[in-house]
Amino acid sequence: MHFRALPSRLFFLFLPLFLAFPLPSQAASRNCLVVGISDGDTLTARCGRIGAYERVKVRIAAIDAPEKAQPYGQRSRQALSGICFGEQALITEIDTDRYGRTVADVSCNGEDAGGRMVSEGWAWVYDYNHLATRRGGGLFKLQERAQARRAGLWADPQPTPPWEWRKHQREEQAQPHWGGGRWGGLF
Repeated sequence: MHFRALPSRLFFLFLPLFLAFPLPSQAASRNCLVVGISDGDTLTARCGRIGAYERVKVRIAAIDAPEKAQPYGQRSRQALSGICFGEQALITEIDTDRYGRTVADVSCNGEDAGGRMVSEGWAWVYDYNHLATRRGGGLFKLQERAQARRAGLWADPQPTPPWEWRKHQREEQAQPHWGGGRWGGLF
């Protein structure tokens, strides 16, 4: 009998710890003010209370927008700015990427920012870890409609996805650029 009472005591002893720290599958949402837009899928938000603000760099989950130097990059950035800049955003964290950014669902004025960027043709669906697929594929349908309407970057008959553009940039930087310089290509 003494041993049966011990597990229940431990349960009640540790219950506050379980309640204080949500399970990883439970996403915590934060209300924040969007204070910066880096590109069409990345923003900076100010979260917290006056005097205790935290700046958070957020990569919008399940989308990938053109890079700034890529065709449509500036227009994509402007589109996200029009949706979220200076607005209150509900940021629901999903993960952290390799650059330390928070990967999250972002809702500005009650509207899903990622869904709107895809719908307007300013971002691709980025199915990293099959997130978009697990959610039922709604983003893919929005992308197909944007393509059919030739909206945004889909006005280009063959726009280059940003992951391919970045790969090309890395490969180009890795290639030695010999010749044409001071020595006239002797080396």
